[in-house]
Amino acid sequence: MKPCSSMTLAFSAVFFFANAVIAFDGTSAALPVEEITRLEVGPQTGQELRITGQDARVQLLITGHIKDGSTKDFTRAVEFTVAPEGVLSIDETGLMTPQGDGSATVTASLGSQTTSATVHVSDFAGTKPINFKNQIVPIFTKLGCNGGGCHGKASGQNGFKLSLLGFYPRDDYEFLVKESRGRRVFPPAPERSLLLTKPIGESPHGGGKRMEKDSYEYRVLRRWIEQGMPYGEETDPVVAGIECFPPGRVLKNNDQQQVTVYATYSDGTQEDVTRMALFEPNDAELAESSETGLVSTLDLSGEVAIMARYQGQVATFRATIPLGATVSETPPVRNFIDEAVFNKLQVLGVPPSPLADDSTFLRRVYLDITGTLPTEEEVVSFLADSSPNKRSDVIDRLIDSPEYADFFANKWNMILRNKKRQDEDQTGTYTFHQWIWNQLYDNTPYDVMVSRIITASGDPQWNPAVTWYREVSDSSQQVEDVAQLFLGIRIQCAKCHHHPFEKWSENDYYGMAAFFSRVGKKGLGAERLTRSRDRRVFHNEGVAQAQNPRSKEVLKPTPLGSTPLEISPDRDPRIQLADWMAEVNNPFFAKSLVNRYWKHFFSRGIVEPEDDMRETNPPSNPELLDALARHFIASGFDLKELVRTICNSSAYQLSAFPNEYNLKDKQNFSRYYPKRLTAESLYDAFHQVTNTNENFSGMPAGTRSVQLPDSSVGPYFLKVFGQPQGDTACECERSQEANLAQSLHLLNSSEVQNKIGSDAGRAVQLASQTDRPHEERIRELYRWVYAREPDASEKDIALNHIAQHPDNERVAYEDILWALINTKEFLFNH
Repeated sequence: MKPCSSMTLAFSAVFFFANAVIAFDGTSAALPVEEITRLEVGPQTGQELRITGQDARVQLLITGHIKDGSTKDFTRAVEFTVAPEGVLSIDETGLMTPQGDGSATVTASLGSQTTSATVHVSDFAGTKPINFKNQIVPIFTKLGCNGGGCHGKASGQNGFKLSLLGFYPRDDYEFLVKESRGRRVFPPAPERSLLLTKPIGESPHGGGKRMEKDSYEYRVLRRWIEQGMPYGEETDPVVAGIECFPPGRVLKNNDQQQVTVYATYSDGTQEDVTRMALFEPNDAELAESSETGLVSTLDLSGEVAIMARYQGQVATFRATIPLGATVSETPPVRNFIDEAVFNKLQVLGVPPSPLADDSTFLRRVYLDITGTLPTEEEVVSFLADSSPNKRSDVIDRLIDSPEYADFFANKWNMILRNKKRQDEDQTGTYTFHQWIWNQLYDNTPYDVMVSRIITASGDPQWNPAVTWYREVSDSSQQVEDVAQLFLGIRIQCAKCHHHPFEKWSENDYYGMAAFFSRVGKKGLGAERLTRSRDRRVFHNEGVAQAQNPRSKEVLKPTPLGSTPLEISPDRDPRIQLADWMAEVNNPFFAKSLVNRYWKHFFSRGIVEPEDDMRETNPPSNPELLDALARHFIASGFDLKELVRTICNSSAYQLSAFPNEYNLKDKQNFSRYYPKRLTAESLYDAFHQVTNTNENFSGMPAGTRSVQLPDSSVGPYFLKVFGQPQGDTACECERSQEANLAQSLHLLNSSEVQNKIGSDAGRAVQLASQTDRPHEERIRELYRWVYAREPDASEKDIALNHIAQHPDNERVAYEDILWALINTKEFLFNH
């Protein structure tokens, strides 16, 4: 390419910038000005803009309406003017600050387009005392002073402590004003206060420089000290909630959008708190957010939520980032799942992959429903079947099989924390596992199964569900496991302080704890069981209540987000908890389960992580989650019907191979996301394809690893491939990530080598079948390992390898089997 001269380059730049809008980061937005039909000033259309008091600030939003019907943020691209002068000022980011009482017109201009708004400023010279909770604490939070890595940690920092994220302002006031004889503030000379000199760098500060001397934060802190450090009155309004404007917007890749945050107080007033709020995206691969509320999208397409946090309140801005490709056709829509998934892909402009072929589907559905591979005979039969319903038929057969109960009992056994810590635990562990298996095989409604666990009473020998209380032994574990496992809420933080990313407070935590306050336990009585950890569980009659250890408030049993319940002392409060969970309008119970099962089949939850469902971590497809929950409730909480519905959808049956558009899609289910086999499934699959077995200590011959009721029985193979140990209710205990130890174990461990080379193994069997052509035997081997026929090149490679060992075909077959087992196609479900 011939290099441009400087004159040519300059001319090109002038021509380009004259015909394009300059984006707010100084780069071109590549949008001709004539494409803009009108500009609009916000944050809310038609809102009267008022600035009250010298500490107030208001962030303007300038939205451009484009000819194609879309909208775009031009806040940092327009030119602002204010008339008359002396009332307010506005910077290039659209932030308005007051200068004096009066009214002024702010005009935003871009090319031939203009828009304006009248802004009223009042009480600029007012002497209203600064409120510590509403104005000072947010500064500490914004500057990071009360974060967990600084003064907000439990022990404080360098002798100074603040409550985490300012959730307890009364404590902060005591620490700051009265502790250490008030040495941190100096009213006679406010500018010499350590509270000011340390964060601006005039005094040594382990946290470094946090603000400038002429900054807004400095001026507010200085005036507060001048006023004598007022705390505020009990009657002063408090923040009741916050809201983002705009609440959502469609953005392009590498686009930007200014977000404003308004706080609504208990007296109904509103205040712009954009510059005091904290912003954080729920997916850092999709977007970034600045401390001023500027959201910048990145290269990937999808939906991202930006969490805004202020004064213990949270709100979200949702950005939809389309890829923009034409979705001309989709696979057949078979149920409501496909409608929700494909509609979302249409909005995003992400064409889905086609349906997977029969071999891929068969192997996938066997592994996802039963954790096993299909046999070679089942592969041959399925591929030869020409029935249009053969896929749904195999789904029905697998759901009704004992292997379905084996696989899902293994899943639930781990997250219900059923484990043996000592020999005396074995009976309870094994009977509880069998109880879980029975519930799943008999298709007990999910709400009934959960109720039987939560309300379990009596002797574990006669009611095995009581065993749950062995590991989940105190009220804290019971609250946290119930919330995380059955409601999808991680409430652990609220035990000690207000949840930093949610609305849950300590009162919410201990209101839930009150449901378990009357759980009684006593020994089993038999001499032989004196060392057993199992206990008889019963309802200890009395008033159900729990005390908030910080406030000393005594709380009645209170479902999350609901009102306290009046429960008679002779009634077991756990029954009311179970009844509330199963209510049709419960916002957590059904959604938590369908999201958990969706992740099981799709490798990613609609909400991810699957047990962290909160306003600030919204679903990637809300319509899909809602539809699944409604269907689950309408079915009577039928788990098998949920599995059947998911697996029959075209969305589940999509190919794992990406097209040119959906390669980077990680959250919209435009293709099947491959996942490594679970440790137990992989171990069982290895034995199936090698035609060998493993004898587990104390278990009947022929037991598969997925059937083990106790993780301590499993061999090293299961541990190295991420088998969970049932220590928590979190499925994150199960690791399906690849590592070097796994590769080395498969490549050269004696266990793998010995079973591949076993005299009774499949490699030796195939090598000894001299009456069959090698091609036929290779095809059979591929059906065992991959559930498919080998392609021409694979077949030729295998046959050539056998031909190189005419005197020892056994070694050749062992080599081929070893090679197939060490491929990603075998190790992954795809």
